[in-house]
Amino acid sequence: MGTLVDWDVAARTAKRLSPAPPSVSRSEADEAVGELYRATSRAADQVAELTQLHEPPVTAVTRVIDRPAWIDANAGGMRSILTPLVERLTAANQVGRVAESVGSRVTGAQVGAVLAFLSGKVLGQFEFFDRPGGQLLLVAPNLVAVERQLGVDPSDFRLWVCLHEVTHRVQFTAVPWLREHMLAEVRALTDTVETDPSAIKDRLGSAVGELVKVARGHGDGDGLMAALASPEQRAVLDRITALMSLVEGHAEYVMNAVSPSVIPSQDFIERRFADRRRKGGNPLDRLLRRLLGLDAKTRQYVDGSAFVRAIVERIGIDGFNAVWTSERTLPTRQEIGEPLSWIARVHA
Repeated sequence: MGTLVDWDVAARTAKRLSPAPPSVSRSEADEAVGELYRATSRAADQVAELTQLHEPPVTAVTRVIDRPAWIDANAGGMRSILTPLVERLTAANQVGRVAESVGSRVTGAQVGAVLAFLSGKVLGQFEFFDRPGGQLLLVAPNLVAVERQLGVDPSDFRLWVCLHEVTHRVQFTAVPWLREHMLAEVRALTDTVETDPSAIKDRLGSAVGELVKVARGHGDGDGLMAALASPEQRAVLDRITALMSLVEGHAEYVMNAVSPSVIPSQDFIERRFADRRRKGGNPLDRLLRRLLGLDAKTRQYVDGSAFVRAIVERIGIDGFNAVWTSERTLPTRQEIGEPLSWIARVHA
């Protein structure tokens, strides 16, 4: 069976196009790596106290890595996610033959360009697609670059970021059904992909108009996937968006709820980081972020954090933790913006 993406080409292209790392001495690099490993241990105690979630003995590996290693990890994760979809599209039908004629190497280069762009943006990540046990990834060059750009205290900033990422690790290990639920939603999304040529043509036609709006600074900014989605896929995307708003907002809430005695310059870091998000980089960077749906991810941080904060303030952390009971207690996309509706439904 053929393939739509040459993943070796994708990884090589991404590494070639990835931006140059910040200039650091060997001793500075060693110090940053060591401090990030120590910060994950410190963060775990704070996350346990703030979330009241009981994490089992940690099996996920923590890795402080550079951009090429991040590319390898995420190329592997993308490959495992997309394999079922690739198998459908490369089956013995017209779409499969047409897609293969375009060339897996070309598609691999396109995927590589996206990975290259993202490799310079991601500070940390809890990745569980490539490794079932999960891996907490901290991209040291990006952390150093951002802390320099913002002019913040490096030690405080590194611990602040680790709080966010360790919270994700706790979410997906203390809530044992959450990982499989996320994987099931991703499978549901790929299962609804059209394989009929005429349907694909219609979808591409409507997507072009949406992408033009995005390029002009209009549109909803939900990215290429949303622009290409069918009605069935939009329903799945709504559920995934709500889930991602919850997990990202929960991590955002935790990293900003820690005591000032733990991160003395936290308020300054929050203000500087918020300014960076609002500015969004140069015009090309902003366009790419909108096309890739990264603006939507920023909204997930803001909306999800407001959702968590509103519920904790009203009914406490134990009341909020009912959200992790089952997939039926997860908030809908509408409830993310209406936390009292979630309380009424779940705590009726």
